[in-house]
Amino acid sequence: MLSIRMQRTGRKADPMFRIVVQDSRRTSTSGNVIAFLGNYNPHTKELVLNKDKIKVYLNNGAQPSSRVIGLLNQQKITLPTWVKKPIKQIAKIKSPEKLRRNKTTAVEVSEDLKPDIEEEVLSESVPEAVEAKEA
Repeated sequence: MLSIRMQRTGRKADPMFRIVVQDSRRTSTSGNVIAFLGNYNPHTKELVLNKDKIKVYLNNGAQPSSRVIGLLNQQKITLPTWVKKPIKQIAKIKSPEKLRRNKTTAVEVSEDLKPDIEEEVLSESVPEAVEAKEA
């Protein structure tokens, strides 16, 4: 089975990608490429595709990867109905109670408790002050 993938080229920290057709049983870095279909530079967002070749391979059953599907959709290339569309996954939050947006701030807590604390402090300190003046 054939697949249309992105093959990384370029220097360290400066990637560029080739869009290639490969046998799906091989890794994308193996070098055994059936056809080059274009290239993509993620820094400049420059995308060069051979649309005629892509349509030929898609019609002959080559399955594009999820990244390549996104690039083909950008270029408005129609995909066959059998192509498996990538599923948009939603990340789960492991501990939502630890998020800052779910915690109450110290200012809010102190304002809520402030009237109770003042009443307790005043009621306790008044008798002591009166006792000190009498002595």
